[in-house]
Amino acid sequence: MLNIQQDRDGFIHMSRHFPKTIPVSITFTDGSRGEFSGARLNELYDQALAAYRLGNNLDAKGFDRAPVKFHRRNAVSLVPVRPDMAR
Repeated sequence: MLNIQQDRDGFIHMSRHFPKTIPVSITFTDGSRGEFSGARLNELYDQALAAYRLGNNLDAKGFDRAPVKFHRRNAVSLVPVRPDMAR
């Protein structure tokens, strides 16, 4: 089991997909704990990535047709989570 701590802003740090079957325990800022599957966190990561791309005018593959220099512009590392998202 993987243990992750939620930050003060309500996010977990996640820069890649987890294995689908791994159980992940998240300790929330209020002290409660929730257990998520790797597959569920991957879904939340994909949603955060899609929102990032939409907000930064990137296409579905993460390309911007107007070249701008960004470091890791096609990636997110913060994923918002709440206890009711565990499903």
